[in-house]
Amino acid sequence: MLSAPAVDVPVAPEVTQAAETVPEKHYTHHDGRGPTVHRTNPVFVHRDISHLAVADGMNVLEIGTGSGYSGALLAHLTGPAGSVTSVDIDGYLTRWANLIHHRRGLTQIRCHTADGTGGYPDAGPYDRIGAWCAPPLLPKAWVDQSTEGGRIVSTLPVAPVPDLTVLAVLRVTGGRPEIEAVTGGNYIDTTPSPKVDLDLPGRWIDWETRTPDHCWISIAWRGRDDWHHAGARAALERLADPAHTEPAPAEVSWKPLQYWAAATADEGLTLARFDGGMVFGHSTAASAAALTKDGRLIADAPDSPSLAVVRGWIDGWNAAGRLARDDYTPLLVPADGPDGTGWNLRLTR
Repeated sequence: MLSAPAVDVPVAPEVTQAAETVPEKHYTHHDGRGPTVHRTNPVFVHRDISHLAVADGMNVLEIGTGSGYSGALLAHLTGPAGSVTSVDIDGYLTRWANLIHHRRGLTQIRCHTADGTGGYPDAGPYDRIGAWCAPPLLPKAWVDQSTEGGRIVSTLPVAPVPDLTVLAVLRVTGGRPEIEAVTGGNYIDTTPSPKVDLDLPGRWIDWETRTPDHCWISIAWRGRDDWHHAGARAALERLADPAHTEPAPAEVSWKPLQYWAAATADEGLTLARFDGGMVFGHSTAASAAALTKDGRLIADAPDSPSLAVVRGWIDGWNAAGRLARDDYTPLLVPADGPDGTGWNLRLTR
């Protein structure tokens, strides 16, 4: 079994104080609405709100209303003189959050049903923007709606495949974002409509089968695949029934190796899920290989070109001293394409 890094969760004293005042279960397991599955472990809610550094009187935009608990914490931090605007693509969540806030006497927060990647310009500009969902890139709209010196906290992908993100803390200066820090973090993907299947990523699924078992694949080279996804289908089939299996080196760590692979900027990056769990690796139109979470290397052949790439990732990561997430330099790259206009976050060595 592959090892996982320990989690360090610093929480600001003022956020701890707010959490002692705001009744979490009243939001996440409300008697009238019932429990909402669209919620995050409160430990991470407290951590990520701490990164925002909200102060009394600030104007705050929250992307991802969820149960309403995080918005209530933000309202407590801004105080009556401040303002919190919360948006979510799911109208069921925003309507209920508005009602719960109202019944608790919170007058400085309003929830709206909207696509959060566009921000909410009507109530801007904002001193702080916190996103509890992961957009495909840092949207230009968020930067445009920030005040000078405003702070943005959001999980952002470091490669165009699911589940490979960091939590970024950014400052807006002169109308441009600057990275202050990155740390571990992962939230549900932003989607243009309410998400029903929480086990399936919201984007970058290049092929999916549902019988006899549910499995899917994401390939970073999707732009070079054909219109009927022949390459993605073939790669999924090769990984579902690998012709070659070998033990992975014992020292390999699942997430650190993914960050290393992302930093190579190899377009062959591939992520897939089967009933047996996630696999991460490399694929082309003619080959596929991956590392499994239970510590195996699987491939379409012993001499697979993709297997050589994955072995090269492991060797390179070892030779570099087994880098962790914080050993990379984050870089914002301007982007304007199918995923929107803004900045991609990438890791460099």
